[in-house]
Amino acid sequence: MSASSQATKRKRTGPAATAARPGRDVMVYGCEPLGDAHSHRGTTLAHIARKVADIAGYGFAGAYAVPAPGQPAPYLVPAQTLVGAELAASLGVRGEGDLFGGVVPYAFVATKAITHGLVEPGAAAPAGWSEAFVQRVVGATLPGFTAFTIADARVAALRLLALGPVRLKEPSGIGGLGQRVVDSERALDEALEATAPDIVETHGLVVERDLDAPQTYSVGQVELAGLRASYCGTQGLTANNRGQQVYGGSTLTVVRGGFEALLQHPFDARTLAAVRAAMVYHDAALACYGGLVLSRCNYDVAFGPAAGSADREHVLGGVLEQSWRVGGATGAELAAVEALRDNPRRTRVVASTREIYGNGVRVPDDAEIYFQGEDRHVGPLTKYARLEPESDGNA
Repeated sequence: MSASSQATKRKRTGPAATAARPGRDVMVYGCEPLGDAHSHRGTTLAHIARKVADIAGYGFAGAYAVPAPGQPAPYLVPAQTLVGAELAASLGVRGEGDLFGGVVPYAFVATKAITHGLVEPGAAAPAGWSEAFVQRVVGATLPGFTAFTIADARVAALRLLALGPVRLKEPSGIGGLGQRVVDSERALDEALEATAPDIVETHGLVVERDLDAPQTYSVGQVELAGLRASYCGTQGLTANNRGQQVYGGSTLTVVRGGFEALLQHPFDARTLAAVRAAMVYHDAALACYGGLVLSRCNYDVAFGPAAGSADREHVLGGVLEQSWRVGGATGAELAAVEALRDNPRRTRVVASTREIYGNGVRVPDDAEIYFQGEDRHVGPLTKYARLEPESDGNA
């Protein structure tokens, strides 16, 4: 059975979809392998876009195409964060109600690069860099720097190495890939020698304190079909088909309303700290980078003892990165939004996503499969989302 047919095999049953609103369709922008049975990315994105269309009451029209004269602009599900107001306007995106994702003024704003400050005032940085943002998020992020030259990266890493092991991160890396930990000056120099200077100059390099066995939280917010929902939860790692530790899924508690609504629910102190850190980061981005349009936001927040520290009680924590596009938790987000839409009395639900590598994966009967098959790049993979039992009832 193909991956695309598997994607609808175990779709949860529930209330009938809202009738499509005449004239507007959901289209996917920027994904060449859309619907490709051997691409987990293309198959997943097509399935997500269909789900968005179902929830919003729109039709689904596949890959982006310029609308015919007199036809409304489509509602977009971009594969990546859109860069630039000019591009967004040309696609008909003028506000949160026109896409599931985000618009940023510069490409680097959509990456980990904005999370930390420069190694010193006047250090190399791209046009549009906001030092005001960096100042606002101090305390809500881990100790670290962003460098745009190899020399600056070395200076930054040596400062942090005096305190313990350091993690080097490619700003655009996803799922835990594109990262390396160094614990000595020699290891640092070896890592930097293997790093292309032009890539660093274009995209930057994040240099950050490393944590031992951190707990990573997902905090986010989505706005779809007139419903705003926010969530917090935890994410886990799994071994991919090469034995690397990568993103393995999230379990989210989702509530009606904005981030502030999360603070009204009885979460533990660490979870509430993650929510507050994400709120600082989110508000700083909106204040310091003009032109942001955000209808899907996700922030990874990690807590753990500093690597190499003898004081295991001293925990560092903060936002690692943002995602203003479809992400690994989106299946759970949409399952939760659908449940909140279908039952106005519900105030919170719990939903999860899982990404499992290898063959012979058993999927819960009530799960919605987003991909199950042989991806040409990563091998056998299963991705699914479901509502958890804690969602039963109206609480």
